[in-house]
Amino acid sequence: MAPDFHELDALGAAASIKTRRIAASAYTRGLISRIEAVEPDIQAWQYFDAGYALDQAQRLDARPDLSQLPLAGVAIGVKDIIDTADMPTENGTELDAGRRPQADAAAVRLLREAGAIVMGKTVTTELAFMHPSKTRNPRNLAYSPGGSSSGSAAAVAAGMVPVALGTQTNGSVIRPASFCGIYGLKPTYGLFPRAGVLEEAPTLDTVGVFARTLGDIAAVTQVLAKGTGKQGAVCEYLRAAREPAARFAFVKTPAWGFAEEPAKSALEAFAKALGPGCETLDLPPEFDRAIGLHRTIMLTEMALNYARYYEMGKDRLSTAVREAIEAGRAILSVDYAEALREREPLYKRFAALIEPFDAIVTLPATGPAPAGFETTGNPVFCTLWTYLGAPALNLPLLEVNGMPLGIQLVGRRFDEERLFRAAAWLLSRGAAD
Repeated sequence: MAPDFHELDALGAAASIKTRRIAASAYTRGLISRIEAVEPDIQAWQYFDAGYALDQAQRLDARPDLSQLPLAGVAIGVKDIIDTADMPTENGTELDAGRRPQADAAAVRLLREAGAIVMGKTVTTELAFMHPSKTRNPRNLAYSPGGSSSGSAAAVAAGMVPVALGTQTNGSVIRPASFCGIYGLKPTYGLFPRAGVLEEAPTLDTVGVFARTLGDIAAVTQVLAKGTGKQGAVCEYLRAAREPAARFAFVKTPAWGFAEEPAKSALEAFAKALGPGCETLDLPPEFDRAIGLHRTIMLTEMALNYARYYEMGKDRLSTAVREAIEAGRAILSVDYAEALREREPLYKRFAALIEPFDAIVTLPATGPAPAGFETTGNPVFCTLWTYLGAPALNLPLLEVNGMPLGIQLVGRRFDEERLFRAAAWLLSRGAAD
């Protein structure tokens, strides 16, 4: 019986390919079959060329250094706002139809150097904003997969690839990871390189990763953190994902009023079940302004960076993108400067508050995925952490009304190791239960 390669996680696939128990080409053929079987329903891919994916795998099989590649043969999806030299990158807009970058984005280059195979480009919402895409949620095709990294989350959740890259400027990694029932990491701002990624709001834009296991998230982090010079010899993300730690703070955040009642109840019950290892932490009133401050930065920078699209063809932009650009143009420069100035003092206050804890436990979204395709969901439970540049990790641990709902863990900047240890403890506890 042929193995179900789509059930392999990235680390398992790489281990088998490095030792040549599985040929990268055989593994890739298996995933091609999976994509061909489920893609008509899911619609996660903007660009997919089975022949080219197989060609990459065959070239990898011929390499003599295969055993030295940490992600040997691992198939990845790449959000279609992240440049690839050998595939189109159209940024989710007809205004960039046929666009062919001259070079890979830095994150793509690092993954290829580690042995990964780029299977194709995953669907993004238009210009990585709020207008829904064609992608459907693999957990229930009648529900949204979230956005803006909709295709990346759906491709991983559907078993088309074990790993995919996304981006987050507000809630575009954590929210779709929660909706699709998978792991998602929005790392510390600047930990992963952003060169070659569409600039939406560069003060906030962050490359993130989706996977079906915590180990795979850690393995990709080990590769991508090298691209910034911030990793250092002491950062061992894979090891951290296997060394549990357990001191949590349950934080409702200023967004609590937006949450649906079943989601609130599920999270409160989860926090209570953690016992004395989880304390309730109320954020001081100064954090209440963070959502508005984030909006000021995001819209102002969108107005600047998307001006060319607006001038080129505003009538071909969605109402959501067009109105965001126009709102950004109306923001006063003094308000933008204030929003930038407030971020570091607020982060320092946050870091001091959570010093006794390994991670914050909070909601990743207002509830599970919304039914229908009029919205990608509200990103408000991610806004504070994106504004602060803090790392956030979605764990697929809850279910509400038959649909996935994650647990969002948040930590200190550049302390993903500690965040992974906290996640490992929660997962080991779940296994024990």
